[in-house]
Amino acid sequence: MKYFYLPILSLLSLSVSAQTLNFVKAGTYATGIFDDSGTEITAFDPASKLLFSTNGSETKLDVVDLSDIQNPTLQFQINLSTYMSGVNSVAVYNGTVAAVGEPTSGDQDPGVVAFFDIQGNFLKQLTAGAMPDMVTFTPDGSLLLIANEGEPNGDYTIDPEGSISIIDMSAGVANLTQTDVTQITFSALNGTNIDPLINIYGNDGLQTIAQDLEPEYITVNSSSTKAFVSVQENNAMAIIDLTTKTLDTIVGLGYVNRSVIGLDASNTASTINIATYNNLFGMYQPDAITAFEANGNTYIASANEGDARDYDTYSEEERIKDLTLDPTNFPNAATLQNKDVLGRLNITTSLGDNDGDGDYDSLFHFGARSFSIWNDQGQLVWDSGDEFEQYLAVAYPNEFNSNNDDNASFKSRSDDKGCEPEAITTGDVDGVKLAFIGLERMGGIMIYDVTNPSAPNFIMYELNRDFNVAADSPGAGDLGPEGMLFVPSSASPSGKNLVIVSNEVSGTITIYEVFYSIGLTENETVETLVYPNPTEGKIYFGQSGSYQVFNLDGKKVQSVDHKNEADLSTQPAGIYIIRDRDGNVARIIKK
Repeated sequence: MKYFYLPILSLLSLSVSAQTLNFVKAGTYATGIFDDSGTEITAFDPASKLLFSTNGSETKLDVVDLSDIQNPTLQFQINLSTYMSGVNSVAVYNGTVAAVGEPTSGDQDPGVVAFFDIQGNFLKQLTAGAMPDMVTFTPDGSLLLIANEGEPNGDYTIDPEGSISIIDMSAGVANLTQTDVTQITFSALNGTNIDPLINIYGNDGLQTIAQDLEPEYITVNSSSTKAFVSVQENNAMAIIDLTTKTLDTIVGLGYVNRSVIGLDASNTASTINIATYNNLFGMYQPDAITAFEANGNTYIASANEGDARDYDTYSEEERIKDLTLDPTNFPNAATLQNKDVLGRLNITTSLGDNDGDGDYDSLFHFGARSFSIWNDQGQLVWDSGDEFEQYLAVAYPNEFNSNNDDNASFKSRSDDKGCEPEAITTGDVDGVKLAFIGLERMGGIMIYDVTNPSAPNFIMYELNRDFNVAADSPGAGDLGPEGMLFVPSSASPSGKNLVIVSNEVSGTITIYEVFYSIGLTENETVETLVYPNPTEGKIYFGQSGSYQVFNLDGKKVQSVDHKNEADLSTQPAGIYIIRDRDGNVARIIKK
């Protein structure tokens, strides 16, 4: 088993550092809806301190007051069922709220964007492309952009074209008409030779290029001149020129070479085995992407989730054990196809039979299980490789690659897309550019310093999940991060940078404060009142609050909210670090 211990533990050490990143849970809003899309995507309005959250279960926007981030409170709901059959995404800019979803007439029909003011009053409704999946304002607020996925129906008899809608907001929402909507499709690519790394394959290749391309997510550069669109199933990125409102280009993203970068590929093997395999490749297939600036250049960070097409009359998914492998490229096929090796891994049948002889010369699985950084031409700058799996194997050996709705599901996702990086955002924290990556299946947030985009550094992993209770218990924590939002300190109700995480399975929205403070050295601490010290179990704090307890490997072993005590009875003897929400720390000895 290939584990990388030293880089992880040295980066996470709380005992020796000049500066420590504090990622502190401030508060949680719970919808009370389990595993039914109680929350997915959020948007924040700084002036009103209101957070708008998609509630797919009820086809509503939940409007949550964040004036006190420790006690987020539902203020009201906006009922969207009059305008759409389901809500997929929301955005807000200067008091204008935009929500998108499928129309009540049918999912494959042109989609809907509905506008509201900050009090939830309806303002306007326009038509977008089919199956609008994501909406965002440009940084300057002049345009509203919508990624229209255009998925087919179950039997592929209706397959609308994927597209990007651009709505000109310059005249104000009150003056909007359908003529302000520019629809960018990929129809000009039909019948042309596009980048061969773009996978066009749906319905066994019977669809046009424009039908097959399915835009997923949009991010925009800081000058509001270029938009970048992840086209997930096709493993591609489209680049839109916002000055001309035209398609600039679309590029294939390529593959992770699994002969170099390992993965754990079996959900039946009893042990973790992060291994490499010849002629196995991972498609990046990013879901969420986010643009950021560094050294005067624009970069795009991507969460490489992966996705497969699985419809009534067409499915690309197959397990390696059920395929015929080329005997030259896979001389050890019998071993590889064992269910405890590669046999259980899901791959696409749309790629790999390179010579058309009916057997597979190469194998391509869904998602890279990583996050990547790309330049503004869609070229790879850096990828995290197998760092997520390597870290989780060490820090959570009994929960590795768990599913998000089952707390007894060790390795249950190894045969599919692993921890499944889904959500991503970036932000500047005290002069450091940070990336936050949400893991949809395992849960939790990976945090990296991306100040140098060609050489990011792992900082920490935060997991607000309790595996010791049932997944549908309120005490289980946050399950299934779907959306992430960075709020800079200048726009934050608390005056500190915030990361807001919406968790689809647990139906919870958790707010974190993120800031740097002077860290501990071997000979100094910043004491907060904790007693008794040493302790045999229970410890008490000078006042009620939010506290986190870390062991000296940097792993968080306990957290408490709005309490003045914690219980270390089940922890082994040793030294522990206590940190409060303001970054104050203390060492304590457990006998």
